[in-house]
Amino acid sequence: MSSAHDAVLFGDTVARAARKGRLVVQPRMGMPAVSQMREGLYAVSRARATTVGTITLDSYTRVGDHASARKALDEKSDLNGFPIVAHGADVTRAMLAGLDAPEFAIQVRHGSPLPAGIVQGLIDAGLNATEGGPVSYCLPYSRTPLAQAHDAWAKSCELLAEKVPGAHLESFGGCMLGQLCPPSLLIAISLLEGIFFRRHGITSISLSYAQQTHPDQDAEAIAALRRLAAEHLDGTQWHVVLYTYMGVFPRTSGGALDLLRASALLAKSTGVERMIVKTPAEAHRIPTIADNIAALETASAASQEPPLVFGPAQEGLYEEARALVEAVLDLSDDVGPGLLTAFERGYLDVPYCLHADNAQRTRAYIAPDGRLKWLTTGSMPISVERPASRPRLTAGGFLTMLGHVQHHYDAPHLEAGQRLALASAAKDAS
Repeated sequence: MSSAHDAVLFGDTVARAARKGRLVVQPRMGMPAVSQMREGLYAVSRARATTVGTITLDSYTRVGDHASARKALDEKSDLNGFPIVAHGADVTRAMLAGLDAPEFAIQVRHGSPLPAGIVQGLIDAGLNATEGGPVSYCLPYSRTPLAQAHDAWAKSCELLAEKVPGAHLESFGGCMLGQLCPPSLLIAISLLEGIFFRRHGITSISLSYAQQTHPDQDAEAIAALRRLAAEHLDGTQWHVVLYTYMGVFPRTSGGALDLLRASALLAKSTGVERMIVKTPAEAHRIPTIADNIAALETASAASQEPPLVFGPAQEGLYEEARALVEAVLDLSDDVGPGLLTAFERGYLDVPYCLHADNAQRTRAYIAPDGRLKWLTTGSMPISVERPASRPRLTAGGFLTMLGHVQHHYDAPHLEAGQRLALASAAKDAS
């Protein structure tokens, strides 16, 4: 990859688009073969949208098993992403040089709680952006002790900051488990990881939030995240990235496209600068390059429609998230140890997360109006309104909640008999 491409900073690219009023759209694309990955990146760079590229890594690389990744390449076995360490820096640089798109920024996405090898690999390849975090890439994805992930991420941030001035790091904290985590905790973890990144030398940061179950609630959450970021990340280059719904996706093409368009309108209407798309193929198979390009262009077109008008903020999400953030920051002068202590004491507690370092005393539910609410808050330092009649959480009811968004968007695209069967199944489960 040429030195000119090395200078394309991810955070600057998003900032330039934001100044022009353009929503940056991004796929979650990763192919094992160099030719496939280059073809995918090239197609994204030429899409009819304002885009950044993604190199999503494979599972072997995510867990540091680079020998198995190399073996899979040699044997032409299936991999579910691009093994950046096994390929080596020279191969990756050559792949990127062939793109011939000097203003096209690229992010490496992976899912590793211990990212040192990956970070060194992307640095060696001339890349300058990745994502994750000491909490958000540990609790949902691994059995790695939180303290070990903390130390690994601290060192990786410092390495990235030292070797790549202006390097960009995105917190995955707004996507904890993809669904059924109330917005205030998503906001708090995303912001706290952003503060952690800055503490360890990163000066270009993005904070994530995953679309949830109710647009007005999401709008209030994004406004709260932006307000808290402005208060805590002053002097840092930062932006917000919205993920199209990360949970069970609609199975009908029409439902999936409606959900994608809704997320793009949510992003543009709330001032979000960047958006991660999903495709109608998500519920059935791994998306192709063409699937990804269609999703990018659909989202971009939707973002140019008249903005949504949301109801007034009514849930106190800013105050609730701020209470969680301040509780952690009050535990230590260093946000990292503060995060570890907060999880030990249950001040931060992700519902339905089975990691050994998570207290597992919180639960959430979807209220009749579609908003995601706390059912129990364990030891978290927040006070929430209890439902008039406490919902009874059953296995069937839990599965119904997991399918709430899917059913909502699929229903208009199903035949009457299918809708009736769907409603009956949901009633029986609850």
